[in-house]
Amino acid sequence: MRRTPPRRLLAAALLAASLLSPLAAAPATAQPAPAAVHQVKAHCPPGGLGHKLTARLDKAIADVRREAGIPGLTVGLWMPGKGSYVRSTGVADKITGAPMRPDLHARIGSETKTFTVTALLQLVDDGRVRLDDPIAKYIRGVPDGRRITLRHLAEMRSGLFSYTEDDDFVQALLSDPRRPYTPRELLSYAFKHPNNAPPNTTFEYSNTNIVLLGLVIEKVTGRHLADVIHRRVLRPAGMHRTLFPHGAEFPEPHARGYTNQTLSGEVEDATDWNPSWAWAAGAMISDLQDLRRWAPILATGKLLSPETQKQRLKTLPTGHPGTSYGLGIVNSGGWIGHNGSLPGYETVTVYLPSKKATLVLIMNTDVLHEGQEPSSLVARAITEIVTPKNIYDRPAPLN
Repeated sequence: MRRTPPRRLLAAALLAASLLSPLAAAPATAQPAPAAVHQVKAHCPPGGLGHKLTARLDKAIADVRREAGIPGLTVGLWMPGKGSYVRSTGVADKITGAPMRPDLHARIGSETKTFTVTALLQLVDDGRVRLDDPIAKYIRGVPDGRRITLRHLAEMRSGLFSYTEDDDFVQALLSDPRRPYTPRELLSYAFKHPNNAPPNTTFEYSNTNIVLLGLVIEKVTGRHLADVIHRRVLRPAGMHRTLFPHGAEFPEPHARGYTNQTLSGEVEDATDWNPSWAWAAGAMISDLQDLRRWAPILATGKLLSPETQKQRLKTLPTGHPGTSYGLGIVNSGGWIGHNGSLPGYETVTVYLPSKKATLVLIMNTDVLHEGQEPSSLVARAITEIVTPKNIYDRPAPLN
């Protein structure tokens, strides 16, 4: 059986299909009418990767989108020395039939974690915090907070219960998905539960961890997290179409987003849900070109000292073959970055250092297909073709 939609509720989670393990398929959404393919000529001239390879990618992506019932999908792939591939297929709005386009904004869910942790690591470089400081030094009331360090939080090894797994929180959110939440409200849902494990004993993805790190950043800097990320991360990275929203605002143009993480389990439009409930763990908004810029900056540590980036990339096992987790960063088959998933949207932004290749995916659904995230299905299909020795979210071998 599959977890009910409320129990799957974003964990804004890393490779959620593999690590959170829902076991049965979500009903597929109705297949939208075919829409024109949009091409960005400046970055993907006709035959940019060669006619044969481009045709293989077109077919593989179309097959996954059709099978998984993905309404709209944008793919960006840049491979220095070989070329690039940028395509938008399907619809951005199932009612109007407006086509998906590569210039649309998207909610990026857990990719937000990469920005929050980058801001924290900049404070490490400044000497204002240490990774091995206990969270109790900064935030009171954290269960076992004297033993849980900032490092444990960033690498998902704190053992803290994730507030997004609390039944009362899920009921409250899905009953009124447009209401705002404060970080302290979110933590109150987590801290009424005992910790799941002692610190530094096991990987367990928890949004509670990153909300706490967001509060640490605010306490140390005396500024709102959104302002810190804008000033210290987005502006130096040259990311002018990326933002940390205060509430439900969503810059135009953007696609409508579709989810079945609803009280009824039916697919609904989640475009205007308030993402404040995800805050430091999953509230941000971006677009294809900004995420393209971010992938190599994140993976190579251009905003951090070499030593701090080295610490960030010390990834540890997650329990899923081929996928490990560092300090707010994923290594899946050699591709470094993060994915994002929240009701209505999924994204993947990853960089392959050995090829200096960048892959960005944006889609307007989070409805599982046969227990798997649609973003993982698309990324896997693409990397099986272009980097067969480096497959993103490679499935576990059969016993």
